[in-house]
Amino acid sequence: MRNYIIKRLLLAIVTIYGVATLVFVLMRIVPGDPALVALADPGREGRVSEALIRDMRVQLGFIRLKVIPDEEALKADYGDEYTQIIQAIHDVDPRILRSRKRGGQDLRLEGYLLDPKYILIGERDVNIFEQYAEWIWDSFRLEFGESIKVGRPVRDEWLRRFPMTLNIVVLSGVITLVTAVPMGVISAIRQDKPVDYVSRVIAIAGLSMPSFWVAMLLILVLVTQFEWLPPLEYVPIWENPVRSLTQSIFPAIAVGFVQIGLIARMTRSSLLEVLREDYVRTALAKGLRERVVVQRHALKNAFLPVLTIFGLQLGFSIGGIVVVETVFNLPGLGLFLVESVVFRDYPAIQATLFATAIFVTAANLIVDLLYGWLNPRVRYQ
Repeated sequence: MRNYIIKRLLLAIVTIYGVATLVFVLMRIVPGDPALVALADPGREGRVSEALIRDMRVQLGFIRLKVIPDEEALKADYGDEYTQIIQAIHDVDPRILRSRKRGGQDLRLEGYLLDPKYILIGERDVNIFEQYAEWIWDSFRLEFGESIKVGRPVRDEWLRRFPMTLNIVVLSGVITLVTAVPMGVISAIRQDKPVDYVSRVIAIAGLSMPSFWVAMLLILVLVTQFEWLPPLEYVPIWENPVRSLTQSIFPAIAVGFVQIGLIARMTRSSLLEVLREDYVRTALAKGLRERVVVQRHALKNAFLPVLTIFGLQLGFSIGGIVVVETVFNLPGLGLFLVESVVFRDYPAIQATLFATAIFVTAANLIVDLLYGWLNPRVRYQ
């Protein structure tokens, strides 16, 4: 089991960075200058200055600045203290130095008011291989630069928005299991009965209605019939569980409705197949009650394919969350991704897709490990 877990973890790392590499390459081969695209606003086409474009290319990592202090001039004017000044210059962000130099503003360094004439700013284009190596190294440290839209580190935006998204994902998963599995079980043991037809209609409706449509229907019903909307400001569940649940329950229903249809149908078909096995008929022939046979024998074996589908759906639910958070205007990672795409925020897009790859891969890894716990016949060598 330990060797299997190690192999799966290594495979997960390869998968995650394979996706990250694909995203990185696709972002670079899209036609157009990413810096110009990021700065392009409606009505501003053709009026972006070259200096602003180069500043954006520096922020995106396409150009690297090099600070070159005029050591001879500093030594002549400041004497032995010039070494401290040079060290202080190198400690400042080159982008700040260039901005001050362009504006002709003096620099306050280590108690000195330094004229920008003592500093030269050089530029060097960074090739795609260097960009990729730097991005991979930064991803190990979870450093993804600053968001162009909000001007803050992408990691800080993750930490601020992730609890909202995680709350919806977990809640939608709980709603799916609590609703879909019993619905599928009842539909299987009451095959071709009225309750079976009702369950199948609900399942087909769930498969037919996308998450954004369910979300809009929920909002429409809440507003028109009850004149009520959940609070838009996120409240952590540990601060106010009732308010947090009130805000998350309807988005979770919108995300989980599609999953309910799929899981219910899979549970029904899998359980019907198991109920026709010889050991189930033998247990019923011995006089065991149907409920005991279903719960202790049939359902456990029928749940393996259901678990597989549930794990995949839980991983891919991030796609539904992107739309649902936009419809409900919830400050989660889904809305953050949509806003990043709209504003051409390349660092945020790359980082968020990288996080999505981690989430999907982790969901599948957990499902694989649960196999051995649910079915002792499964052995990992």
